[in-house]
Amino acid sequence: MIGLNDEIRATCVETGTLALWFLGQNGWMIKSPEGRVVAVDPYLSDSCNPSRRGLDLARRVPVLIAPEALEADLLVCTHSHKDHADPVTLCACARSGRVTAFLGPGDTQAVFADAGITESQRLLSWPNHVTELGDLRLTGTFALPTDGGDLTHMGFVVQAGQGPKLWITGDTAWCDLLAEGGAKHAPDAVIVPINGGYANLSHWEAAELVRRVGPAQAIPCHWDMFADNSCPPHMFEASLTVKGIREIYRLPVHGAKMVISRNG
Repeated sequence: MIGLNDEIRATCVETGTLALWFLGQNGWMIKSPEGRVVAVDPYLSDSCNPSRRGLDLARRVPVLIAPEALEADLLVCTHSHKDHADPVTLCACARSGRVTAFLGPGDTQAVFADAGITESQRLLSWPNHVTELGDLRLTGTFALPTDGGDLTHMGFVVQAGQGPKLWITGDTAWCDLLAEGGAKHAPDAVIVPINGGYANLSHWEAAELVRRVGPAQAIPCHWDMFADNSCPPHMFEASLTVKGIREIYRLPVHGAKMVISRNG
């Protein structure tokens, strides 16, 4: 049986599209037409378990790529929480040498350093900052932090050439500026958390964000990994239905390739 790493390596991406694989939580593998690979928030361990607060945070999604086997030109973390900037995954990637560079906002930089990632491999980003990698362009976007432990949350708009714009919002609480900032980028697809726990967007707020931004595709995330931080994804679909935009709903399947194109 072909492994996910092998599938990603062998996949040819058509011009004007992006290929995307869901790893669980807010973990994604993205490949461009030129063959550039970006890993976003790969949580490939069980490091959040046990929870110091007594929550059930045991991993519920299979590890689809072993941390030491992850291959990427760039690994991106949207913020420093363990399920996004996972120390176990980052340490393994630092040791393996299979990841070329690591990108993230302010508070992720200390996590990168503690994981043994060299200074030359650590790249800093912030909202409106642009990082270019071959045919890929990653533009930082605003996110409203969900707790006082990390005040540098952000998202990214990913685009290859003149192809579709994919907005990964990252963990964020609701505010009007989130929708205003997202609409400015005119994304073709939005990946948005829907769990509603611990100040993250609820399925209703996520649907309202999507309605205001107006993408052709809306993809839920952050609903699947932990029993005590989850939401049935059909609730997001229901909220989109109430808002009259059910047709843009797209449910990701763990490890299954999705193709993102302009206007759906």
